[in-house]
Amino acid sequence: MRSKPLTKREIAASLATLPGWAFERDALAKEFKFGSFREALGFMVRAGFEAEALDHHPDWTNVYNRVAVRLNTHDAGDKVTAKDVELARRLQQISWVG
Repeated sequence: MRSKPLTKREIAASLATLPGWAFERDALAKEFKFGSFREALGFMVRAGFEAEALDHHPDWTNVYNRVAVRLNTHDAGDKVTAKDVELARRLQQISWVG
């Protein structure tokens, strides 16, 4: 079953509750900056558990203390869905850097 893409209005409403997140190139995006590589890696491990619980896996990169996250749903044509918003919320909750 395909996930339903959110409308631009729904995405904008969701972003109002997600500090630092943006809608870029059909994805929710944010860069988290931690105090060290160890902190960034710790966040990624914890984030991995949240993603797995949702059966959703982010596109992300890590360079030293930065973790760049992009969320969209492949089975929705690489568009933003409620699943992306939920994972972004969970990432916000576990992040200690904003």
